Amino acid sequence: MAVNLVNVEAVSKVYGTRALLDDVSLGVSEGDRIGVVGRNGDGKTTLIRMLAKLEEADTGRVTHSGGLRLGVLTQHDSLDPAATVRHEVIGDMADHEWAGNAKVRDVLTGLFGGLDLPGFPQGLDTVIGPLSGGERRRIALAKLLIEEQDLIVLDEPTNHLDVEGISWLAGHLQNRRSALVCVTHDRWFLDQVCTRMWDVQRGSVHEYEGGYSDYVFARAERERIAATEEAKRQNLVRKELAWLRRGAPARTSKPRFRIEAANELIADVPPPRDKSELMKFASSRLGKTVFDLEDVTVQAGPKVLLKHLTWQLGPGDRVGLVGVNGAGKTSLLRAMAAAARSGGEEQPAVGRIVTGRTVKLAYLSQEVAELDPAWRVLEAVQQVRDRVDLGKGREMTAGQLCETFGFGKEKQWTPVGDLSGGERRRLQLLRLLMDEPNVLFLDEPTNDLDIETLTQLEDLLDGWPGSMVVISHDRFFIERTTDTVQALLGDGTLRMLPRGIDEYLERRRRMEEAAAASAPAPRTAEKQGVSAADARAAKKELQRIERQIDKISEKESRLHSQIAENATDFEKVAKLDAELRQLTGEREELEMRWLELADDA
Repeated sequence: MAVNLVNVEAVSKVYGTRALLDDVSLGVSEGDRIGVVGRNGDGKTTLIRMLAKLEEADTGRVTHSGGLRLGVLTQHDSLDPAATVRHEVIGDMADHEWAGNAKVRDVLTGLFGGLDLPGFPQGLDTVIGPLSGGERRRIALAKLLIEEQDLIVLDEPTNHLDVEGISWLAGHLQNRRSALVCVTHDRWFLDQVCTRMWDVQRGSVHEYEGGYSDYVFARAERERIAATEEAKRQNLVRKELAWLRRGAPARTSKPRFRIEAANELIADVPPPRDKSELMKFASSRLGKTVFDLEDVTVQAGPKVLLKHLTWQLGPGDRVGLVGVNGAGKTSLLRAMAAAARSGGEEQPAVGRIVTGRTVKLAYLSQEVAELDPAWRVLEAVQQVRDRVDLGKGREMTAGQLCETFGFGKEKQWTPVGDLSGGERRRLQLLRLLMDEPNVLFLDEPTNDLDIETLTQLEDLLDGWPGSMVVISHDRFFIERTTDTVQALLGDGTLRMLPRGIDEYLERRRRMEEAAAASAPAPRTAEKQGVSAADARAAKKELQRIERQIDKISEKESRLHSQIAENATDFEKVAKLDAELRQLTGEREELEMRWLELADDA
């Protein structure tokens, strides 16, 4: 039977006149993997902070099991700015200790791309103070994952990670024994990692079995039966449900309710997009030419990012653009945008970008454009226009579009200066769409948007007739809103990937393996007097030793727990301590042998 780790009993929390949480009771047990979802501002972060005892409830209580080892990743780290990465992540471990620890090597490689931390000026000895918020966040996450915990609480762990980093983190958490509670807007990540969901809504928390896809199915069924939500909200849920059911069959492996009920719910829901109709409409608005790139070379300063690129973005094309950080995704969009805005006068140093005469471009960059802080939200939208034509006979007023993007009637009169970063991001996107563009460039549009707003944006884009390029680390958003995936693999080329992001991750793995295989060793086997056969044997023994060290580390962890549980039984503690010392001796011998073999492998 699973041990209960945390109990939340009749907890309430009020801010000002608003009850964020009202009489909430929950529990976290060993083996639980819980995803927390809900609209921004509805209390997700407050809930997990109280669960971790970082914030006190107004009423009710939170209890932890005795000796609970808890790891928490908050949105603001507590790293010492004067310390080095080595000090914060590895602590007092000697080089042979952490280099011989498979978990440490896996975390450093997965989060930073290598044991020497490429991208950090002095590697592990880089001082933390001058680093960016994203770099500091990865350091805090690495520090947490290297340690042993019974429960990990993560608040937006995928922020500042690229597609590869998110894929690695999902695999790492799947293989850990720790229980998990995670707030994230990354729906692919929730599906991969979580087996239960908490949906925070209007002071209450609804529990669901399964990952994100199962949660969407079950929520749609619950809302159908209860008939508690307004028609617009139900239609959005049903539309997303249709997308999930018609998508990849492996999207959810263990649905926990009747599939027949789900199929009945979506029987009359059309596909998210009528591609042929949208393509016809886009062609009538854009003509034959949108963007034609002819033998283009894209540079960032002296660095060449893309070489001799010939590529075409046609009318109605919806392209997801993925690639390693620094490969040139944003630089490519900027070069295309510069050519469009200058009427073709501003061109790259090499090659030519031809822009269609009817192109009306809207570019959502990663920087939030400055708006007059005294403007009200509705006023900021009406500055663009009062009504917007969304195509296919759909028209919205500025106020209606504000509501679609989560700005209710009261919020529409809030000064722009009082909005949060996520709300400003929403307002920026809203203003772009209000200008009725026929080409959209979206650079990380999902930043700071909650899942409900994301589904509303996806619904809006479903019927939007134009050409679109999306850069995003959110796999779900790319798969949901685009029809093809193009990848910049860091080799100066742009490739179409028929199998999408899965194919991108496979190609990246193969490239890294090929690079590792061809990298020259510091000293060749011949110089060391070691034959190729001996080197292979040493490599096999290294892998065997690493497995043994991992097993011993697990045994040591269990013994530490048993010692804590039997602290008052001195005879048993002495026996357990003797076993622990024996294991420590075995591990040290294995680590010494690992270091000897590392020179020969």
